[in-house]
Amino acid sequence: MTSSATRIGIIGSAGRMGQAIAAAVVQAGHMVAGGIDKDGDVTALAAQSEVLVDFSSPAALEGNLDAAAAAGVPVVIGTTGLEERHHFLIDHAAETIPVLQTGNTSLGVTLLAHLVQEAAARLGEDWDIEIVETHHRMKVDAPSGTALLLGEAAAKARGVDLAEASERGRDGMTGRRGTGTIGFAALRGGTVAGDHSVLFLGANERLTLSHLAEDRTIFAKGAVRACEWLVGQTPGRYTMPEVLGL
Repeated sequence: MTSSATRIGIIGSAGRMGQAIAAAVVQAGHMVAGGIDKDGDVTALAAQSEVLVDFSSPAALEGNLDAAAAAGVPVVIGTTGLEERHHFLIDHAAETIPVLQTGNTSLGVTLLAHLVQEAAARLGEDWDIEIVETHHRMKVDAPSGTALLLGEAAAKARGVDLAEASERGRDGMTGRRGTGTIGFAALRGGTVAGDHSVLFLGANERLTLSHLAEDRTIFAKGAVRACEWLVGQTPGRYTMPEVLGL
């Protein structure tokens, strides 16, 4: 353990991501302060941690944020499937502690989102955008948090609201595609850790930006990198691009 070792508490420690994060914490020279799962004592975990990382469930988010805020401990949130209410809770907690929330902790995906925003800003609305994601058969939310992150990057570049500009669940006679819309397609099967492609479809040419996750350890390593960066930050809401200095 290095002199700069950090005590990292893991919420959702028994899950596949939680186990991968625990291994990544040790590999990076830090210390696992403890781990909890459903019905675990998050208050006790927060008290013995310098930073928390949460890969549990949307239902547990409010209690986790309350415990982190009460202890004055930063928290990295990688839980997906969040709704507007959850983002309100995160904003509230960020008034008193540093909070980093992301749909994907991979450093490669973080750079991909940056490239998507750059491309969307430079290509006009006559270039259609389609986001295609593939995940393992056990994933319960769609589109994935990463797909939404990429969609938000494209929407931000074009100055539109993703909720209003997105097209999902095409089936039957759908009619013509709307100009400037952002399409989503979700594929599920096997043990795929996570593949994402953003297609820019223009007249007689196409541009594809992709990221293929071969193992979930990349998300664990990114989460630990985010924890390292978040410790010592002032209260506020942060994102993965800030970790990379983008």
